[in-house]
Amino acid sequence: MKITKLNLLTLFIAFALFSCSEDDIITNNPGDATILEFRQELNVSYGSDSDQVFDIYLPANRTLETKVMILVHGGGWTSGDKVDMDPLKELIRQDLPNIAIVNINYRLADPDNQPYPMQIDDITTVINLLKANQNDYIISSDIGFLGTSAGAHLSLLWSYSFDIDNDVQMVASIVGPTNFTDPAYTESENPFLLEIINTFGLDTSTEFLEEISPYHQATSVSPPTILFYGGQDPLIPTSQGVDMETKLSELGVTHQFTLYPNAGHGWVGLELLDTWTKLKAFTETHLE
Repeated sequence: MKITKLNLLTLFIAFALFSCSEDDIITNNPGDATILEFRQELNVSYGSDSDQVFDIYLPANRTLETKVMILVHGGGWTSGDKVDMDPLKELIRQDLPNIAIVNINYRLADPDNQPYPMQIDDITTVINLLKANQNDYIISSDIGFLGTSAGAHLSLLWSYSFDIDNDVQMVASIVGPTNFTDPAYTESENPFLLEIINTFGLDTSTEFLEEISPYHQATSVSPPTILFYGGQDPLIPTSQGVDMETKLSELGVTHQFTLYPNAGHGWVGLELLDTWTKLKAFTETHLE
């Protein structure tokens, strides 16, 4: 349940044609100790599990006002890896060079370990670690989320339900599930859709399904949200995006919604060009 790496690579290649490259390192001016160099740390551990690692990319010339974009990969909560988000990471570094990036792995679900609350707890741990090291990294506590598929669900859910300090300035969902009480899931006989519900365990009570559904957790103070969905997605019913957009409108939450009628669980070409154009502009407005 993830956008294929090929599709994301297509997005990266398309934009590489329109943007100039820049050096990874900007050296300090002689005698000027206030100019910081680009810095990256890969596979930073935030827990005892091998999946509890993240990559961090800190821009040159950053300050304590530098915002952070957190990337959350897809994979149906049971698979996937932060490397799947590398094309988007490169686009952000290229087109939004003043933003710090944290590309995370999280513990993957299996029959003995349900995704909720385990994966939400991992996101919380990452954010707490960033705050604890804020003066070392030279970053702000203001963050944004960009998630794909299952990672988009986790991004929305954390932003709407667990951001007790109001750190999230924006959240972006690319084909993320939003409402597990949707009849398109609960009344479906499609084994792929049933598997999505079953991933979260045996508790299929309405109360639990609402607890894990961003649709039911959104409030009038939810952060600005941008949503992208495909009209022919075999895993994410169109109602997931349409209903979420309606809910955000009713709540008065700043948001944008794009549905590509002929796209599936990921897209290429002009639709991807449109996605990045809108996502870049939204990020410049709410996170830079």
